[in-house]
Amino acid sequence: MQYDIADISLAELGRQRIAWADVNMPVLASIRDRFAKERPLEGHTVAACMHITTETANLLRALKAGGANVVACASNPLSTQDDVAASLVKDEGISVFAIKGEDAKSYYSHIDAALDARPTITMDDGCDLVTRLHKERPGQISEVVAGTEETTTGVIRLKAMEADRALGYPIVAVNDADTKHMFDNRYGTGQSTLDGIIRATNVLLAGKVVVVAGYGYCGKGVASRARGLGSQVVVTEIDPLRALEAVMDGFRVETMDVAATEGDIFITVTGNRDVLVRDHFLKMKDGAILANSGHFDIEIDLEALAGLATGERRRQVRPMVEEFLVPQVGSNARLMVIAEGRLVNLGAAEGHPANVMDMSFANQALAAEWAVLNKSSLEPKVYDVPDEIDQGIAALKLATMGISIDVLTERQKAYLGSWHTGT
Repeated sequence: MQYDIADISLAELGRQRIAWADVNMPVLASIRDRFAKERPLEGHTVAACMHITTETANLLRALKAGGANVVACASNPLSTQDDVAASLVKDEGISVFAIKGEDAKSYYSHIDAALDARPTITMDDGCDLVTRLHKERPGQISEVVAGTEETTTGVIRLKAMEADRALGYPIVAVNDADTKHMFDNRYGTGQSTLDGIIRATNVLLAGKVVVVAGYGYCGKGVASRARGLGSQVVVTEIDPLRALEAVMDGFRVETMDVAATEGDIFITVTGNRDVLVRDHFLKMKDGAILANSGHFDIEIDLEALAGLATGERRRQVRPMVEEFLVPQVGSNARLMVIAEGRLVNLGAAEGHPANVMDMSFANQALAAEWAVLNKSSLEPKVYDVPDEIDQGIAALKLATMGISIDVLTERQKAYLGSWHTGT
């Protein structure tokens, strides 16, 4: 078995932490038990380009239980938990190519190592593996049955590939399942983003002005949790409906040009680039904290920020916190960037809690099974997770929480299917 990890001696700690997460992922555990009996992925090789965390480890264990040969690499240079990578190799026999803090060259060499396994199923978080396959290894595309995609940014890229007729095989947009984006993106990102900021800076959020750029499900979660900790929250948006929703939810909505002068903490969650740029940096308060919870490190224009803070005006002040001294009119402003502008919840913390990833990764496992079962009828395009899978995961999650809900009577079912009854 081939692998490239930081330190195999960390395996015992990783094993303990994976087990801890497993206790809080009962839906995925039940899928793993069924997979072990039915082996629906027998004969397939899964290449998973994902955040190598305790939660992901339990997904990979489920895929292996289902009969798959599994190889994994990181989907972000800072998100790997090295002890988890070690345990996956030593205890689970899974090939892992991931080291926390790896440079760009190592990052892509690890993706190439995963593709060297000749996958028949791809699992991606951000679409880097899929685009690498299509751009650099087109000869392998015909070997792939299907894929899945975990995050909003990746789905956006995949739909662009589909529109350009460049997508070579079917991919299920796991991110778009209700049991993923309504819970993982909102509650997971909301909590883990603030967790990363607090761990990195030990800042008190109460009384601070927190600027949240983007009011999708991730932005909603971040804004809600920041308000819950006593922050004054300002939302910036480009979408009129989302901006209106933020106003109706009780948040101030402003342009970033205005918010840049007010914010103590800035959190970008747009999935786009150049959300915070040079003109904004020149207006910010001394001591402002900049964090990104979008998938890629291009939401904050770090190149422009580095250009403003040349020479000795840039230094590390805490683990995962870099200070940029920006000259402003009559003074200097210290701007603090967390986790190199990468995903703050994974760069400076542990990512989403296992309880919410239970649903996300249940979707991943069942989407892979569905794609294999339906491969003969699928076309090279982006598919939604089938409703029956989404509803089934929600029902299983409720059951594991000891919660029961009502069911329709036959009379109610008949009423909902009829147009005859009126006033």
